[in-house]
Amino acid sequence: MSYISHKINTVKGRYLSPIALSDALSRWCLFKDLTLMSHSVLGENIEVYRLGSGKQTILLWSQMHGNESTTTKGLIDFMSFLLSDSKEAIAILKQLHFVIVPILNPDGAKAYTRVNANLVDLNRDFKDLSQPESQFLVHIFNRVKPHFCFNLHDQRTIFNVGNTKAPATLSFLGPAADKEKTVTPSRMVSMQLIVAINNHIQSIIPGQVGRYDDHFNANCAGDHFQSKKVPTLLFEAGHYPADYQREHTRRFIYEALLAAAQSIVTKTYVKHSVSDYLLIPENQKTYLDLRVINAHLINPKISSQTSLAFQYEEVLENGAIVFIPKIISIEDGKEHYFHKLVDLSLPNTEGQELVFQNITQIIKDLRV
Repeated sequence: MSYISHKINTVKGRYLSPIALSDALSRWCLFKDLTLMSHSVLGENIEVYRLGSGKQTILLWSQMHGNESTTTKGLIDFMSFLLSDSKEAIAILKQLHFVIVPILNPDGAKAYTRVNANLVDLNRDFKDLSQPESQFLVHIFNRVKPHFCFNLHDQRTIFNVGNTKAPATLSFLGPAADKEKTVTPSRMVSMQLIVAINNHIQSIIPGQVGRYDDHFNANCAGDHFQSKKVPTLLFEAGHYPADYQREHTRRFIYEALLAAAQSIVTKTYVKHSVSDYLLIPENQKTYLDLRVINAHLINPKISSQTSLAFQYEEVLENGAIVFIPKIISIEDGKEHYFHKLVDLSLPNTEGQELVFQNITQIIKDLRV
């Protein structure tokens, strides 16, 4: 079974608006549930797709935060697999019923923002339910009565796995259902299923899977649905080395969704335990994007012993995401890990050229 044969190549990059996704989804219009369609604040369609005839229902939603598109890409690739002529896909669809919301926040996706058009973070709106997008997700939940919920997100490049230098390329969470973080029956199932997913992903990117913080927040979608006694999983797509477009990470999300479906069909997740789940290292926030050394060659006011730390700001320009480096600190480099080291004493290489262009003026203007 080849991932490449199921990847939707027309869906790519970090900017994934409803228009950009429409061509890919148009081939599956027969699977759109026209009785479960709603609209965003600005009147964009929020579409729901239903695949499979099985007795166990999985509700999946992506781009609740409009600027978190990697899981959407992985989800679209997974839909491509499910609707292929693969014998395994056909078997899965006989056992499971998928209810899929590819873009829950189309206004945020169009503007490449975390929030919706009313500037509300939908993942902090599940007590008030003040927004049409949040209300619609709850309506879908009540309508289809899922056995599992998959809450699909992206996480920033700052995360590493436990106390290691490995980037948290994927992270998972079985969210709590109460302030005491009780391991309720539904939460235990979430944890068991995450262990099954992790065991598969470790064979592809060993050491690059983290566990997300389980602080309870009743405003969050995952915590809300877990409190309704439905096993809920948070998927977080993170950074893979040199993959700022997250084209590698999308494959790992696809693999995680496939592993989850297989484990539910075979019920193999039940053999895992809470202790297995807790062995997955918890994420830490130790990474920055760039470390720049020998900046004194551009700005003599900077000590030759000093390094500069940069973090990228993602900016939408002309339909694409541009990564703008912003200086975070002047430091000795010991407090953080960095995804890239830029040595200004070296000639511009192909891999450094764009970075040089972006940071040179910042360094020249820096007042120490």
